[in-house]
This record gives sequence, C-alpha cells and structure tokens, in this order.
Amino acid sequence: MSQAPATTTSTTPRTDAVKFAYWVPNVSGGLVVSTIPQRTDWSLEYNQRLAVAAEKAGFEYALSQIRFTAGYGAEYQHESVSFSQALLHATTKLKVLAAILPGPWHPAVVAKQIATIDHISQGRIAINVVSGWFKGEFQAIGEPWLEHDERYRRSNEFIRALKGIWTQDDFTFKGDFYRFNNYTLSPKPVQKPHPEIFQGGSSRAARDNAASVSDWYFTNGNTVEGLKAQIDDIQAKAAQNGHKVRIGVNAFVIARDTEEEAQAVLQDIIDHAHVEAVHAFGDAVKQAGKASPEGEGNWAKSTFDDLVQYNDGFKTNLIGTPQQIAERIVALKAIGVDLVLTGFLHFIEEVEYFGQKVLPLVRELEARQATAAAAPQQAKTLEAVA
Repeated sequence: MSQAPATTTSTTPRTDAVKFAYWVPNVSGGLVVSTIPQRTDWSLEYNQRLAVAAEKAGFEYALSQIRFTAGYGAEYQHESVSFSQALLHATTKLKVLAAILPGPWHPAVVAKQIATIDHISQGRIAINVVSGWFKGEFQAIGEPWLEHDERYRRSNEFIRALKGIWTQDDFTFKGDFYRFNNYTLSPKPVQKPHPEIFQGGSSRAARDNAASVSDWYFTNGNTVEGLKAQIDDIQAKAAQNGHKVRIGVNAFVIARDTEEEAQAVLQDIIDHAHVEAVHAFGDAVKQAGKASPEGEGNWAKSTFDDLVQYNDGFKTNLIGTPQQIAERIVALKAIGVDLVLTGFLHFIEEVEYFGQKVLPLVRELEARQATAAAAPQQAKTLEAVA
C-alpha cells in the first residue's frame, strides 16, 4: 500500500548493440511537412506491411503517433493504442510503442489497456508518454491546457502511478493530479517489472522527468556535440537520483548509393516544403517551449529547414551512403545513444534498403570496436598466465 518507486530496472551494458525503431505513419502526410510525393500511406494495410518489413529488416521497435485533431499536414489520424495492437497482430518480434497523452488518458485506463495488450502480444507493448505541445488540440477536445512545467509534473505522477499499478497490489497514491486507494490490477502485465516507458522533450523539466522516472528518453535530432551535452546532463542527474535511463535519438534517414543522391533528395523535400504549415507548426512548438522557465524546448533553435521534419530529424545527419550513415550511427552510440528512432520518405522500400545496406555495416563496425576494446584485456590476461 505504498506509492510507486521512482527508480526502474538497470540499463543494458554499453556493449549492447544499438537498437533501431521507426516512426509509425499512422497519421497522414508522412514524416515531413512537404508536398513532395511520398510512397508512404497512413492506412492499416500499408502499416501492417511496413511492420512486417521492419521486423524482417532488423528493427526492434515501432513508435505510433498520437494526434486528436488535424493540423500541420496531418489531416487524418488513427488512434495510437488500438493501431499499435493491430501492428502487433501482424508481427511476432517487433515491440510497438503506443503514444499516450496524459489528460485525455487516465493512468488506470492505460494500465488496464496495456496490461491486456501485453498478454495478447506476449510482452511486446510499450508506451511513449507525451506531455503535450499542441495547445489547440487540448482546447478542441475540452481538456485543460496546463503550464509547461505542470504538464511534466503531471506526466511524472502519471508514470509513477502506472508503475505502481503494474507492480503492486493494494496500490495507494496521493498526488496532485491522480489518486488511488488500495487499487489492485489483475492480471498484471507479462513484462517484468512492467512494460517499458518512454518519454521525450528537451526542456529542463523533460530531462529531469527522464532522469527520475522514465525507462527511455527520446530527444529530437541534433549534432553529435549537442546530443552529447544533453545526454551527459541527463545521465549525471539520473546518477544523482539512483536511476537508470536509456537514450533514443530522432533521425530522418535518407540512404542512397551516393551522397549526391541523398543530398538531392533532402533538398527536394525542403524545396517542396508546405511553407504555411511549417511556419504554423514552428510557431506552436516554439511557443510551447518558451513557456518553460528557461524559455527553451525541443524546437527552440530549429530553423525553417529543420522544422520541415517534425522532430529535427535532418539535424542528426543520417543522410548519405550506407557507409557514411553506419559510421555516424556508431558515433552516436559512442556518446551514449542506445536507440535510433528513424523516419523515411518512402517507408517500406527505404526500411528494406536500410536493413539490407546500413544495418549490416553498423553491426560490422560494432563488432570491430568490441574486438579492439577487448584486445588490451586479453593481452593482460595472457601476461598474467605467463
């Protein structure tokens, strides 16, 4: 009958292979705010074929999106939890992250939904807690729009409540946003201690939340230097809290046989940008970030070109040949990135190309680094034996 603990399970060793996820295009318009033709579709049929292709290509995770209203190029949107379950039915290994928005969802409902899906999928569901950036969406559905840091404080309680419900009987919680009295969920999830909990954001409040309660932290795309500063900050804070958190980074991938081809595709996407929608999106997200005490959020320093891809995916620079992209991914791993969250222009064909051309190179580079790192220890062992 205690409150949920703030810490989670231990993280995997840094020697583990970097993991890969992809954005599920369950909203129309793809992953770029551009009128460029895309061979990507938001339908269930397309997305189930994509999930099968991604699983075969070597992707471990898929992240569904949550939008309640149209805007910024996304005219149609499928609901994330039910859509995630449909993708799980089409696959056997892929883990699907359902995006959850505190406010519209109550933790008791989410806990029950996800526990049931966890049993149906045999432990392949996870959640991404989205604290909220789209004020107009909340206003449209009659939900209160909290101030920036209050949204993250609510998310913190939301996650702590979920963990308590999933791991304890007679769970009691007395928060400012949620309260539970001797509540027992049965059955509890298959995954132990509980399904993985992801979250994103770049503000101080977002990072502090990740460093205290989340299993995974998603950051927008950025340079290696920018990402390293952010990761170091989060991990230092997590260490102070006795908490373990893993890091995922957003990246829009344009892999082509030559760098010239890849750069030409990037320029074509930007040249066809939906100018009005990009500016509207930029205004909305930057206003949300300015509401934080430090006056910055995910998109504070994003240019027009950056905003053509919703989550600054161009900044990560996974644009070029398979060899160039593989080397950049391994460089991301070296600064503490555990997972790369990918987006593509033409999803199915490009996911297949990534699996055939890029992923094998990443694994090859990882193996070389592991061998090189082990060599000094092996030499010391041989000296000791001698």
